[in-house]
Amino acid sequence: MISNAISRLNDIVVGKEMEIRLCLTCLVARGHLLIEDQPGVGKTTLAHALARVLGLTYQRIQFTSDLLPADVIGVSVFDRATGGFRFHQGPVFSQLILADEVNRANPKAQSALLEAMEEGQVTADGSTYPLPMPFFVIATQNPSHQIGTFPLPESQLDRFLMRIHLGYPDAAVERELLTGRDRRDLLQELEPELDPVMLADLQKRVPAIHVSPALLDYLQALIAYSRDAPAFETGLSPRAAIGLLRAAQAWALLDGRKSVVPEDVQAVLAAVAAHRLRSVAEGGGETGSDIGEYLRQAVPVP
Repeated sequence: MISNAISRLNDIVVGKEMEIRLCLTCLVARGHLLIEDQPGVGKTTLAHALARVLGLTYQRIQFTSDLLPADVIGVSVFDRATGGFRFHQGPVFSQLILADEVNRANPKAQSALLEAMEEGQVTADGSTYPLPMPFFVIATQNPSHQIGTFPLPESQLDRFLMRIHLGYPDAAVERELLTGRDRRDLLQELEPELDPVMLADLQKRVPAIHVSPALLDYLQALIAYSRDAPAFETGLSPRAAIGLLRAAQAWALLDGRKSVVPEDVQAVLAAVAAHRLRSVAEGGGETGSDIGEYLRQAVPVP
């Protein structure tokens, strides 16, 4: 079923199988996903395709500079019939949320997602409302140097298990996009390959994927190096370490294996670690793949 889902997604977002596998790994590991790239490379299309293939209810929230927290979580409205206030749920009450161009909203609106991402619930006017399960946030953001962006603070970046980049397509893929059918038409024809029950079953199986003591030694060595290396201002947190382990287990599960190998950790390392590490080098121009390769080269497999 996972192989079918990957195949269908590859039909929509062409030439990005590695990125698609990372997206599915993130969701199976119960994480939230950040997609950062230039406008027009397929970020929104990928998020919509994921919702359809996984059979999840879907809402898109367009983040703008005038967005208010109530536009995300909902608002209480006075009901004349009862003489009290009734809470009207906002678009966050869905199984998969696309927070489109999240860094174009001000920090107050951005923070409206924090409780939802961390706790699976929202609080309004002193009352707490659970969100539907499963619950995922896929946020897209444009590069921070573009006009009208509010960079996400480190504390909010840390809520995302993974950050990926799509990049420009190569010439052959771009020719297929130019001569093929409109992606929007293909999206409408996309049928679910999983459903929420099947997805929940996959999520429950992730912690059961075997992790050997030697593999944990390798993972802890990567975390320790990130904290001690002079190349980074701060290292990876315990939350990041747990996320790296869960992502590696999910990667192994999607690959049809019952135990984690070092290659699983290496496959997800850049996506899990790069947005949490800040280089002390002037300019800080390293990409996620640069940081992932740096850590892989610096810490040998035991």
